[in-house]
Amino acid sequence: MITTQKLDKLSAVLENMPADWLNLTTHRLDIYNESQAKVEFIEAFASLYHKDDVTTENLAALPTAYDYIRLGHPLSSVLEWAIAQLNGLSSEQVISFASATAPILAILRTNHLQGKQTRILYADELPTSLDAEKVRSVYGFDFKLEEVGQSTNIDSFDGSTVFVSTTRTLTDFNLDMHIDFAVNIDAHLGSIVAVNDEQNKPYISEIQHFRRRETIAMTPADCLTALKELNGESVDRVVSTKQNKSAVLETIKEITGSNTEALVASSGLSMQYAIMMGLIDDAQKTHPEKQIKVLIPPNCYGGTNDQARRVAATLDQVEIVDLPVDAGNDMVSSVHALLEDMAAIDAVPYIIAEIPTNPRVEVPELEALRDALAKARFTPEGNPAVAPVFILDQTFCPNFPFLGADDVLADVKAIAYVSGSKFPSGGRCTAGYATANNKAAALMAPIGRHLTLCDNEATELQYEILAEQMPSMLDRIAGAYKNTRAFVTHIEQELPEAKINFVSEDLAAQGFTPSVFSLDLPTKGETEAERESYKRALNLKLINLMISEIPNESKYCVSYGQLKGCYWTIPATSTQGTTKEGDKDYIVRVAVAPDLDLEKHKEVFSQFVDSLK
Repeated sequence: MITTQKLDKLSAVLENMPADWLNLTTHRLDIYNESQAKVEFIEAFASLYHKDDVTTENLAALPTAYDYIRLGHPLSSVLEWAIAQLNGLSSEQVISFASATAPILAILRTNHLQGKQTRILYADELPTSLDAEKVRSVYGFDFKLEEVGQSTNIDSFDGSTVFVSTTRTLTDFNLDMHIDFAVNIDAHLGSIVAVNDEQNKPYISEIQHFRRRETIAMTPADCLTALKELNGESVDRVVSTKQNKSAVLETIKEITGSNTEALVASSGLSMQYAIMMGLIDDAQKTHPEKQIKVLIPPNCYGGTNDQARRVAATLDQVEIVDLPVDAGNDMVSSVHALLEDMAAIDAVPYIIAEIPTNPRVEVPELEALRDALAKARFTPEGNPAVAPVFILDQTFCPNFPFLGADDVLADVKAIAYVSGSKFPSGGRCTAGYATANNKAAALMAPIGRHLTLCDNEATELQYEILAEQMPSMLDRIAGAYKNTRAFVTHIEQELPEAKINFVSEDLAAQGFTPSVFSLDLPTKGETEAERESYKRALNLKLINLMISEIPNESKYCVSYGQLKGCYWTIPATSTQGTTKEGDKDYIVRVAVAPDLDLEKHKEVFSQFVDSLK
């Protein structure tokens, strides 16, 4: 064990850290080097630390840590670095989670794909949420469980040995030579996994990717608590969630029109993972011999796409089917055709789709979509085909009522979920929620069980933030749409040859009032390659001009529903990061808040247009 003197400057770091380290939930792409994302922040931070130069200004100028708050952020990176320093490890070998069970699942998933055995040793008790039977039967992960003492001599094992402790501090690991992964769990803060021994370093990226897609890193607030306690400070952890949770669940009912009790997860993808595994669990019981087909747009949000494919990769019973929905494809026609295909093979169909779509902001004909989903279909033997479950990501328009008894999707099994880092919290936390209509209400129980199994429920602070922010959500959506419509109108007037993807006035009158639009800028060149190259350069020219001229409001970030300002991004290089290249959108996506200097944004865009003449 290395002495804590190694962390003698930690007090200065905590005292001088920028406010964004605690509060920001998106990342700045202008200081983000993707190829170095997992090491660049720590290398620069360690340099400042050892030079005793951890001023607020210097810390704020550090490159973006990782790429998203759920994958990693400044405070989780500093916590992992500090723990590594105390245990003689590299910072890459230490990975924090908001979940107690997720690091165990991450290791099990990796070994499952490699055909490698796993032994889980526990010295006191396992997390109460870890349902071993469900992990084996639903997730398909096999492992051995063995209770041992804290000081038991660990023997060798032909496979991976995971040592789980709920009584050790987060910083003190059992790194016995026969332990491959040590997981320390704090019931309030989450967990830390230490990857032991050089031979296990290939697991690091797999564990990090699980954290990125199926859960989140330990939250900034909880990382700060852990760092303060590591620094010898006393921290009051007592926070009551009952009142906040009740308020959030009641607000979700009011907004969605659903009578079903909602579930609230640590992030939108944490919520989606619970939905996926809960539905698979249900299908295994109700249709044990049938194949499960997940119909999903190939160009939708990259995290959604990647996670669904990751689940399918581990289960022979599950397969992904591409569902073309926008950019010239019609969601209704695609749904109808694919559900006919599903009936022909007697499969269990689950559909994941965004309405409006991202980034093209298209809305299908809802009555026709309902009819396509509700149509009675039959197998070749003449038996009723399994009815689909429509899983709706309505992050762009969480105000539109899909799920009430009189709403458009009332007659089909429908579950809707929303990323809480967008409008529900105004960008202040990552928590997401899901609820269902009456037809799908029974499915919320298995979804809830898997949310618990993965220990991915929203944290106490996340509930507090949602309770504070959600009551104003509808007003903020209305204000943001008003600004967006005015900005879009200005762009149409200034640059009529650009293609703008946004809802029509008629759709807005129906209640679809997003505050995001995408901009396909005009281009030129003799060949398709020249035109594409010119357009991509023009995208960056516009974004760089906006963020340089309006630095307090315009940001090169990936988010939506923020409280203030205007966020600019290129989906192909951010939200569609893991999407197949041919399905990516190299266009500009703009997200507008209810609070921004609209006239200044119009003025700077006009400057951009003038520069093209």
